Amino acid sequence: MDITAAKRHIFAMLDVDGDGVISREEYLARPERAAAALGREAGDPLVTAVLATHQQVYASMDVAGNGKVTFEEYAAWAGADAFDEVCRLALGALFDLADADADGKLTRVEFSCLRQALGNQADHAEAAFDALDADGDGLVDRDAYLASIRAFVTGGSSPMAEALHGTADHSPAVGAS
Repeated sequence: MDITAAKRHIFAMLDVDGDGVISREEYLARPERAAAALGREAGDPLVTAVLATHQQVYASMDVAGNGKVTFEEYAAWAGADAFDEVCRLALGALFDLADADADGKLTRVEFSCLRQALGNQADHAEAAFDALDADGDGLVDRDAYLASIRAFVTGGSSPMAEALHGTADHSPAVGAS
């Protein structure tokens, strides 16, 4: 997938209602869905951190400040600088939300639950986990997770993203368990 196609795909995932803009409400519902799916209460400090980082991301994305991010705004904003300055923190906070024992690694169940809460299909989440679990220890490291997302956002491809977005082989030998 090229970088423009990757941006279009991410934009479409974030534009939940398909109206051509990412509203503040639909963007901030994303971490709320993840928190609920992961069994975290609203007052949990990790939930507070996730919401704060997502508010920062949205504020940086919404250059016009009108509560609506168009694809053109998103495409101009998305890239290495945005990822490194704000997205890494927000995505890392989501990872931490899913990391029940706070060891910096997600189990298959934690990873799948997080990715499904963020809108990915269950079989794609399973295949993405396998793509990231390079050493086969049944865990996905925080740094590897974030690096894979960065590679997709900045270059249009990563094994995890290919699995999540349905461009990888999902035969039982690849991602079943």
